[in-house]
Amino acid sequence: MIDAPIIIAGGGPVGLTLALELDYHGVDCILLERNETTTRHPKMDITNGRSMEFFQRLGVADLLRAKAVPADHKYSVVWCTDLAGWELARFDYPSVAQKRDQLRSENDGKSALEPGMRVSQILLEPVLKERLETQCSHVKVMFGWALEGFTQDEDGVDVQICASDSGEKQTLRAQYLAGCDGAGSVARRQLGVSLDELEQPHLEAENMKNPPRRRLYMIHFTSPEIDHIERFGRAWHLQSPAGWSVIAQDDVKTWTIHIPVAPGDNPEEWDPKEVLFAALGCEIECDVHVANPWTPRLSLAESYGNGRVWLAGDSVHQVIPTGGYGMNTGIGDAVGLGWALAAQVNGWGEPGLLHAYELERRHVAERNRLGSARHTNLRADIRKSYDPAMNEDSDAAAAKRAEYGAFIRELGNLENEAWGIEWGYRYDDSPVICAEAGDAPAYDWDNYVPTSWPGSRPPNIFLADGKPLFDKLGREFTLLVFDNEPSDSLTTAAADVGLPLAIVPLDNVFAATLYERKLVLLRPDHHVAWRGNVSPDASKAREIIEKVRGVL
Repeated sequence: MIDAPIIIAGGGPVGLTLALELDYHGVDCILLERNETTTRHPKMDITNGRSMEFFQRLGVADLLRAKAVPADHKYSVVWCTDLAGWELARFDYPSVAQKRDQLRSENDGKSALEPGMRVSQILLEPVLKERLETQCSHVKVMFGWALEGFTQDEDGVDVQICASDSGEKQTLRAQYLAGCDGAGSVARRQLGVSLDELEQPHLEAENMKNPPRRRLYMIHFTSPEIDHIERFGRAWHLQSPAGWSVIAQDDVKTWTIHIPVAPGDNPEEWDPKEVLFAALGCEIECDVHVANPWTPRLSLAESYGNGRVWLAGDSVHQVIPTGGYGMNTGIGDAVGLGWALAAQVNGWGEPGLLHAYELERRHVAERNRLGSARHTNLRADIRKSYDPAMNEDSDAAAAKRAEYGAFIRELGNLENEAWGIEWGYRYDDSPVICAEAGDAPAYDWDNYVPTSWPGSRPPNIFLADGKPLFDKLGREFTLLVFDNEPSDSLTTAAADVGLPLAIVPLDNVFAATLYERKLVLLRPDHHVAWRGNVSPDASKAREIIEKVRGVL
């Protein structure tokens, strides 16, 4: 007997989003989480534009923004010596409200539908959990239950679980198990999937033969001294060439600082307040809520699963927080795995969709891992060029600070401006994308080129009624039709195999130009599956539909 078609192990942002995605497609699932509550540990602090597009599609974007940093607060990244010293350089970005006005006024398809959002994972997870518990009839939430193991066969998977408080054990049966259970994933370990790790810069040990793995010390604190901490103005990130970074969690009273741990130091013996005050260069009134060392990793799994067990999020990739690619990559995984699993359960998808999921999302994770490493190396370059003499109160030191600030500005702040990474990724080599001959558009980290090239996220614009084009898209596959081009052959081919297909005619000259073809077939995750200028004949239409639903 099947307890649920899908069992999800892990109730962090990825598992919660996967459950929302399955509910969106009308598929029953059980969500397991070993902890009794959502996280109390500060992790991510930025939900990027692509993730916000997904949350908008799932109906939770406004709920999340209600908990986020206010929409009129700007995003500023400030480099300084310390709070008792000098500002060195800054990068200022528009607030959510300003960005929204900019999106509508430019309306050129070059940006995400939604601006990014500053919100702590501590606040994000409860919103998603409450939504699942109160609004999602297809989801059973089981916090306090941990995945212990599984046994899969051709028809499904038996999932062994254990109650965290009582030790009670149960076995549940599902068609599929989704392992969203973090870096120490039980699901990944039982599958025997290994992790590949990239070399990292060893900031304190460049000249050592075998330098230890780099570690950081995290302190999560609250303080009423906002004016002191915002001495250089309101800052999302306050960064020092000494290596520490302060992250404003709410722009009111809550911050997190990450401080490098030098080789030979034992942070377990540190007094958090003493370390905090030494880094900031001054003492402040504060309460420390969490303090611990942690080890950044640049890991990527060799496989994302097989058979009836598939993985997503930190269970298959871990990155250094620079760039904010950890959770955001995982949100993309949740949507990609969710619609592929739903297609299996709902009967119109073939197993090729799951193999395509691995190829597509592993490509994105590898690209984002390289981006994270690049940003970390840039910070290392900034740190190596730091001269403590610039902390002096003299004309010579002021000249050094000016030169150093210019150096930082010249290096730029790509880690917060890599739009090609955030929403410009493509699935060029996917076996369920109808590839084209010819030269593909540019595929850069720092730039997004609006295109309907197969595999890409297509451009969004606001239509004459003020609504975004993305709001017109169907729940499953969508065929955009320009210039009244006939679409009967694709409609018939989709109906023959039960593939849900919404037909959306568009009468918008600019949208037609951006989308480049008269017929554009979009997947449930809003990536282009196929495009053409003329309706294919019946045979070709059937070939297209078979390919995009995973017949390999």
